Amino acid sequence: MQTIIITGGRTLQGTVCPESAKNSVLPLMAAALLCRGRVTLHSVPRLADVETSIALLRAVGADVQRRGADLVLCADTPLCGQIPARLSGAMRSSVFYLAPLLCRTGTVRLPLPGGCRLGPRPVDIHLAGLTALGAAVELEGDAATLRAADGLRGADFTLRLPSVGATLTLMMAACCAVGTTVLRGAACEPEVADTARFLTCCGADIQGAGTPTLVIQGARPLMGTAYTPMPDRIAAATYAAALACVGGEVTVAHCSPRYYAAFLAFLRKCGVEIFCGDHSVTLRRDAAVPLHGGHSLCANAWPAFATDTAPLAAAVLLQADAPSEIYDALFARRFACAAGFAAMGAVCSEQGRRLQIQGIARLHGAEVEAPDLRGGAALLLAALAAEGTTLLHDAGHLARGYTDLPGHLVALGAYIR
Repeated sequence: MQTIIITGGRTLQGTVCPESAKNSVLPLMAAALLCRGRVTLHSVPRLADVETSIALLRAVGADVQRRGADLVLCADTPLCGQIPARLSGAMRSSVFYLAPLLCRTGTVRLPLPGGCRLGPRPVDIHLAGLTALGAAVELEGDAATLRAADGLRGADFTLRLPSVGATLTLMMAACCAVGTTVLRGAACEPEVADTARFLTCCGADIQGAGTPTLVIQGARPLMGTAYTPMPDRIAAATYAAALACVGGEVTVAHCSPRYYAAFLAFLRKCGVEIFCGDHSVTLRRDAAVPLHGGHSLCANAWPAFATDTAPLAAAVLLQADAPSEIYDALFARRFACAAGFAAMGAVCSEQGRRLQIQGIARLHGAEVEAPDLRGGAALLLAALAAEGTTLLHDAGHLARGYTDLPGHLVALGAYIR
């Protein structure tokens, strides 16, 4: 179990550049299975989920090579539709391989995927949409087997909620289906549009990416390409939140503020000075001036306040001058980090999807455990603002979404071992 040690009380200064977005890179790696020829993804971060995806791609027969910061993938050889349980169980993103492997092999078996313990995250929308496209679905214990011996056909399908994962799955499947597919109620997140841009570069015909209605003309040949994924807006928000927690002046470079505009608007209301450029944001805060509380935030689908930033906002509000609350409309267990906040002296209570934060806390060092990826990041940020030393156990969760979050914060002036 990895432990990092944080000594709080230091302000942050400097510039930081988020890497390519985990939530774009992972579906792009799966989508590469649909292409003939070589796919090169530039600036792919060395994350735990990326390494798991590389192992999964190799297990089903694809060739994957690291070349510096780039990832080169080729799936021209016959593929296997059996996804190993040890890899599927290691990350939620294994569900992205359903559609590509179904299209390439005609049969795919997926043990139900794992990932962070955020509450129920059903794959029923994925399966319902693939059924509408002509797949036969068989559920057996903890696995799903899909068959499409005669291929997929276009359909008009409405998602019961704007699931990012299901939208990506069905968009990939529709690229291989014969005819036209219309996806209604689709997710509008930037990562969905990024995957659509990649597939379009490969030869797909996708209209409406970034809107609730996608129209895909299927069965077009997809060829390999070189592509640079979008920057990680959640990492950018994490560095912005760190500055808000402890003060100083930080520039988050090479990531457009429009990707995390809702989070920046929240920080501005808290009293953080924010100066936006086209592809960078400079944030400034006097640590001696308390942050403003009194917020009522609701995390929801794009363009609302992002669910991945909800624990980060909670860390910012622990010492604010008035009570606040955050509600997460997407995940039932988003605020498992509340126990760690309380151990550091915060007054907060988790009530299902809602986190009540009293504010005006005097945080102190403690031993806490990271419950998941974003909750672990939030506890790290709270520790930066605490007096004394905090031991963050089970910090390996951070490696699923950040290449080296402690290292980047150290470069800005934090004291972390």
